[in-house]
Amino acid sequence: MAASVSVIRRRHVFYVAGYDPRGAAGYYDLFRRSWSRCRGVWHFAGTLGELELDSDLIAHWDIEAAGPNWRVATRYEFLRLEAIIGANMAQPLWRQVPRAIAWAASDLVTGTTMRIYRASWRFGLHLLYFQLLLWLWLALALAAGCMAGLAAARFGGLPAGAALAVGGGSGIACFWLLRPLADRWQVLQINSCWPYLRRLARGLPTAFDAPIDSYAARIVDAARANQADEIVVVGHSAGGITSLAVAARALELDPNLGRHGSRVVLLTLGSVMPAAALDPAAGRLRDMVRRIAAEPSLTWIDCRSKKDHLNFWQIDPVEDVGVKLAARHNPLIWPVSIKEMLSPKSYARLKWSPFRRHYQFIMSGDQRAHYDYLMLVVGPAALAQWASHPGQTAAAFGPDGAFTGEAGAGRMAADALAQDRI
Repeated sequence: MAASVSVIRRRHVFYVAGYDPRGAAGYYDLFRRSWSRCRGVWHFAGTLGELELDSDLIAHWDIEAAGPNWRVATRYEFLRLEAIIGANMAQPLWRQVPRAIAWAASDLVTGTTMRIYRASWRFGLHLLYFQLLLWLWLALALAAGCMAGLAAARFGGLPAGAALAVGGGSGIACFWLLRPLADRWQVLQINSCWPYLRRLARGLPTAFDAPIDSYAARIVDAARANQADEIVVVGHSAGGITSLAVAARALELDPNLGRHGSRVVLLTLGSVMPAAALDPAAGRLRDMVRRIAAEPSLTWIDCRSKKDHLNFWQIDPVEDVGVKLAARHNPLIWPVSIKEMLSPKSYARLKWSPFRRHYQFIMSGDQRAHYDYLMLVVGPAALAQWASHPGQTAAAFGPDGAFTGEAGAGRMAADALAQDRI
């Protein structure tokens, strides 16, 4: 028997990005490009509002989407962490590089590296790749400095002190000349990201604490206002850690969150949370996992894909990070097929682009599939229902874009038309 599909008319999305300096403007552009593609694939009409920068912390855009018998208004809020991330990455290299080396060494000594490899060897290789790129950058600069110093002493006849100065200056110059290449290959971004995620996971003070508190308070206020049928807290990649912290903090502010007002869903996409929670010192993060996993009034949906090398495909995000519960309600695991979303030609272009595959979680495909991010946040199907019955829910959209999930869709359309006439 086909499952009954709930109908949404108003949705409020609270989006938390990963450790990405592009910020609100970059993510709005990504959403805008997927918007046109999504409407063509799923055959619905709608308007995408302009990006509004409300404050240093919040941005938003509004979306109206409508099929023949449904209409949904979505407020899409974006947590602006780009200033914090940009400031982190702009710190002097003499601070960033030792911090990155200390992170890698700590993971190795505490056994975190080995635990990550056991959980997902592909993700472990991803971290190792960026650590090795940092070491290669340092080694090339050191080699250039040594060669320049030796050449100055042997062929230039300079005394040892002067030759040492030439070598040191040449090594520093080489290091700076290679900086654009390191930026292009995201060496600093990844090696800057993880030391801060480690601090957040361990409950140590970070620049993310105030934004997390503020965003959690906004979610509590939105749930109490009951203006939306569904509130969705979305965390992609490293945002899977931050969004978990936001949701846990919201529950601290209001233990009855989800029991009154709007239903609340936590949606983690390609989350790297296990890599942080597997650190023995990450007790604070494991407490957050325990709180969300045990909460019956909030639905946590964790999406992962076998074709995404930058997430944890096979593990249980609760038990396998060391959290044991007698009564557990979350998460609902949703295995997502990236290949299903894309035509063979489009998928072939992603073969050597792991980051692009990773970002497919928050993009629309070029053909209908059981998972389509934009349809999740702008369409009429309740998110928990879609995650529980992805095939049936996707099939409930007719060729003309009509939603045939339940008879209530017709009633919703009638109500919307009646409101338009007022």
